[in-house]
Amino acid sequence: MEWILPDINFELLSPEIIVLAFALLILVIEPLVSRRIKVISAHLGWIGVVLAFVFLVRLWNLNQTSFNQMFVLDNFACLFKFIFLVSSFLVIFASINYLREEKIFHGEYFSLILFSTLGMMLMASSFDLIVIFLAMELMSLSLYVLAGFRRDDLKSNESAIKYFLIGAFASGFLLFGITLIYGSTSTTNLGQILLNLSYSGFEKTSMAWMGMGLFIVGFGFKIASVPFHMWAPDVYQGAPTPISAFISAGPKAAGFAALLRVLLVAFAKYQVDWSIVLWVLAVLSMTVGNVIALSQTNIKRLLAYSSIAHAGYVLVALVGGGEQGVSSALFYLLVYVFMNIGAFTIVTTMGEKNTKLDDYSGLVNRNPALSVVMAIFLLSLAGFPPLGGFLAKFYAFSAAVKSGYLGLALIAVLNSFVAVYYYLRVVVIMFMRRPPEEMKPVSVPLSVGFALFVACVGTVWLGIFPDVFLMLAKSSFLLLF
Repeated sequence: MEWILPDINFELLSPEIIVLAFALLILVIEPLVSRRIKVISAHLGWIGVVLAFVFLVRLWNLNQTSFNQMFVLDNFACLFKFIFLVSSFLVIFASINYLREEKIFHGEYFSLILFSTLGMMLMASSFDLIVIFLAMELMSLSLYVLAGFRRDDLKSNESAIKYFLIGAFASGFLLFGITLIYGSTSTTNLGQILLNLSYSGFEKTSMAWMGMGLFIVGFGFKIASVPFHMWAPDVYQGAPTPISAFISAGPKAAGFAALLRVLLVAFAKYQVDWSIVLWVLAVLSMTVGNVIALSQTNIKRLLAYSSIAHAGYVLVALVGGGEQGVSSALFYLLVYVFMNIGAFTIVTTMGEKNTKLDDYSGLVNRNPALSVVMAIFLLSLAGFPPLGGFLAKFYAFSAAVKSGYLGLALIAVLNSFVAVYYYLRVVVIMFMRRPPEEMKPVSVPLSVGFALFVACVGTVWLGIFPDVFLMLAKSSFLLLF
């Protein structure tokens, strides 16, 4: 019997190998160091992220497949991996002081962040439905533990349980969808699915259509689009604030990466069908997220519903597909990582006991620089020029108009006007209300200040000089196929 060995190229996996190695290294070192130098785990975490980024840059334009075409490395995957690494880098620095103050400084926290990042990176490069599912589970299982990392807090326990149950429910939809797709095409390889669907009979094609629908439902939970969003506000509110930031940015981008790859490759033949589904999800996500956010009095829940609305904006860019739609979605997700993690980092600095909007009264008197930076993030989320959020929305809505979805773009613009109210509401509270007499000045630790500086620079820079990243994003679209 002749054995056929798979084509293996570990060079393509070098960023993932580095992330995995540092995650394991942290677990090994953690029991060996004293409490005074537990911070070494955090430093190993961000060093591993930076090294992974260095190796990722070396792989640009390589465009190869490996492991029997189950793993693909193209510019599309590289750009998404850059987004994941940026989100991990910011969250690690935002977490150091938080873990000290909450007295939960354990090295496995940073190891879990790296394991989750590893799952995201594998999702971006997966070219097989089974690999996508395994990578998603690696990402999700780490996040379930991180959501409940404050073990003595009932809200954190509740968020972890809800996240786990909803995640398991979403996995069931996803697996059932994969089963139907495999049953109609006899393969789980994305490229082969496209070829087989071109020659399938009507009955098998109908089964594949149902599988595609269940696949969208499964990832609808992951990106927190309406009506699959109900877990997000409770999880964001109960989880440790840096993890709320992480969940709102990295995993959401990973969900879009896998969803894009599957729809644009395996189901390119069904673009008319899935465009209608994404149209409905986009309208529901924008409208429900923004309307419910208007009534929120907790900053974490407000940002949670804001995150749901922003998922709708990204879907607006994806409805028409095409080069402009994909590049606009990539740009939007990068800007979103900077401005949303930046806003959550300031919430982290304020502390878990100060998450009501009234707790931000007169913040400008307690820390002027912090209030200005928070205003920058909120105004960018609202879409004010010349910040990155404005251009992100402009390109996303322009992609919809170019694809002929003028009505969708108009709905998105109207929703953006609604969102301005609750973002400016926080700004008004910070700058125009007097602080309570018992409130003390807010200090910003060095690690948090560094994370805020990077996030603020990224938000402003992408609003003024977006051309470089947009050019890279456009170059990645042609390699999806």
